[in-house]
Amino acid sequence: MREPPLILVVDDVPDNVDILQMRLESQGYEVVTAGDGIEALQKTRELLPDLVLLDIMMPRLDGIETVKQMKADTSLPFIPVILVTAKADGADVVAGLEGGGDDYLTKPVDHAALTARVRAMLRIKALHDTVQVQAQRLEQQAAELAAWNKTLEERVTAQVGEIERVGRLKRFLAPQIAETIVSSGGDACLESHRREIVVLFCDMRGFTAFSETTEPEDVMAVLREYHDALGPLVHRYEGTLAQFTGDGLFVYFNDPVPCPDPAHRAVRLAVDMREAVARMARSWAGRGHEIGFGVGIAQGYATLGQIGFEGRFDYAPIGTVINVAFRLCSEARDGQILVTQRVAAAIDTVAELENLGDIALKGLSRPIAVLNVSGLVSRQ
Repeated sequence: MREPPLILVVDDVPDNVDILQMRLESQGYEVVTAGDGIEALQKTRELLPDLVLLDIMMPRLDGIETVKQMKADTSLPFIPVILVTAKADGADVVAGLEGGGDDYLTKPVDHAALTARVRAMLRIKALHDTVQVQAQRLEQQAAELAAWNKTLEERVTAQVGEIERVGRLKRFLAPQIAETIVSSGGDACLESHRREIVVLFCDMRGFTAFSETTEPEDVMAVLREYHDALGPLVHRYEGTLAQFTGDGLFVYFNDPVPCPDPAHRAVRLAVDMREAVARMARSWAGRGHEIGFGVGIAQGYATLGQIGFEGRFDYAPIGTVINVAFRLCSEARDGQILVTQRVAAAIDTVAELENLGDIALKGLSRPIAVLNVSGLVSRQ
């Protein structure tokens, strides 16, 4: 509502208009006038007054029809209407109130009554406007809340999807690598591609005989201890864990996230694994379990990508380099870390190497040069 309120006075008699205008302006109200119902409708739509004083008996369009049209116009806000009538029998008053009028005054208009009725209607107008503003504010807040809820749902959905993706990736990747892939915004790096990788296979020596002569609960206890020790080492060196089967672990480096020193990482991982298993082996020996450990490492090109079927996919490499690393692991005696000449060339400054000569490996057409990593020169 305006301050001061704007009041529209409608009457076809100029003297009546002048009297009402003078009295209202003396109370501090702003007043505009109209001479009939048609002009009143026009000024109401144009000015949106806070109150209308509307004479009933007018030419062209009387007050009753005017108030009906005014109240029926949905484009107009709530505007209280005080009907002014020269008749006191009530028939016009009833018709006007039924047509939408909010109050009435009879002519001649009493000044005190005019003042009281105007103040009452303006209070109602102010309350109505306050309610409308609050309703609009609530509607806006509801819309904002709905938008926030939708955004929250989208964020939750996205976060759940990201958590699920990270969970799937962590099955074969170090956690930091899985999170890097997810944060990059896609799984494009998991699509089929060709890359040079370093492959590490490791398993226990004498595990088959141990499992045949030992209770299953004891076998599971040893495997749990073994995996608990080696798993964190794979993550520390950011290796990709392709799979583990019983006592065997298959790890590779330089994919899906490339690294500058894959051979160094693989050999350092193998040395740390050998030391960890050696410590556990002393405890196992005290329980009567004679278990050793061997590693094979090879470097070469492989094709990598997702393999499997709907509902169960793995990310894995395919190529001769995997077979070479596996055969080297099988060839390794307890405590040996067997590597190809290519791996040896990449680590010769950081590892102590023992040349074992050419060895014929199952599945390969000709022997290959094999070296054993006896230790590391330094822990750079």
